[in-house]
Amino acid sequence: MLAGKLQQMIGDALKAHDEVRLSTLRLLSSAFNYEKIAKQHELTEEEELVVIRKEAKQRRDSIEAYRKAGAEDRAQKEEAELKILQEFLPPEMDMATLTKLVMDAITQSKATTRADMGRVIGMVKAKAPSVDGSQIAQIVSSKLNG
Repeated sequence: MLAGKLQQMIGDALKAHDEVRLSTLRLLSSAFNYEKIAKQHELTEEEELVVIRKEAKQRRDSIEAYRKAGAEDRAQKEEAELKILQEFLPPEMDMATLTKLVMDAITQSKATTRADMGRVIGMVKAKAPSVDGSQIAQIVSSKLNG
């Protein structure tokens, strides 16, 4: 599991005096601990990935908010944290593959309007759980009319 490896990485960041990496890893370790307490069992690797994705999504949302507010320095700090979190995640699916999954789901579900979006998104998420739901929704929305 990543939690054990994380403690070693925190020690390495401490020795290297890498403040951003250290604080990000500590926040991730804390998030793992909160999730472990909530679930009342040791986290599986998939559960750890869910926690990391959640933390990464928070960073993406923060980057967007800081940019809108004109706080570029804070956005850059969040980007640095996001880059560290992405080291733990599997590579993201390319747009062509994701679009093909969406088209297959639309065909299988016989979706024709945006009212069918939820069903299509659910089908795609079942095949690609690591993909951000908003990214899927954006593609589905562009492929369905009305």
